[in-house]
Amino acid sequence: MPQLIIRELGLVDYQPTLEAMRVFTAERDSDTPDEIWLLQHPSVFTQGQAGKAEHVLAAGGIPVVSVERGGQVTYHGPGQLVAYLLIDIRRLGIGVRELVTAMEQSLVDLLAEYGVCAAPRADAPGVYVDDAKIASLGLRIRRGCSFHGLALNVDMDLEPFSRINPCGYAGLAMTQMRGLVSPPPDMTEVGTRLATHLKKQLGYA
Repeated sequence: MPQLIIRELGLVDYQPTLEAMRVFTAERDSDTPDEIWLLQHPSVFTQGQAGKAEHVLAAGGIPVVSVERGGQVTYHGPGQLVAYLLIDIRRLGIGVRELVTAMEQSLVDLLAEYGVCAAPRADAPGVYVDDAKIASLGLRIRRGCSFHGLALNVDMDLEPFSRINPCGYAGLAMTQMRGLVSPPPDMTEVGTRLATHLKKQLGYA
């Protein structure tokens, strides 16, 4: 079984982290261990490859960064847990759809541990609690290897989501673990549990 390294990076700026993902993916070879990076970003909007400018309604002072992942515009900020999956999916013997399903199921199982009933939606990638989105997904595959990943709203300011059409959906409601889980969840603990579920779903555990 390929080796998996989990890195907890804390609060890190988006642009250098993006560059680090690109470099890691470009330079890895068939022996490079897979990695999952757990982190938070200062406030930033990221616009996916097919992203349309009109979905950014009023960025204000928050930077907008265009990236090569799939999907439309989303928001990252402190209190949101981001997991970047740097995985050789060819070596793992899975396709993109299986990777997405594993990510969604990991989030559903994690939230269930906290008593939150969540589910993916066939028409809109991500994980939802009722009709409100609690986690977003966006990936890029290069030479059989994934980068980018998922973002789970844990304990953050949701206001910036109102400045965009999240993931291209006007008026899409956003939610987070705070308010659904009492007491509010510990960020580090959520990250550790998420990593455990990802390892299990992807077959590392």
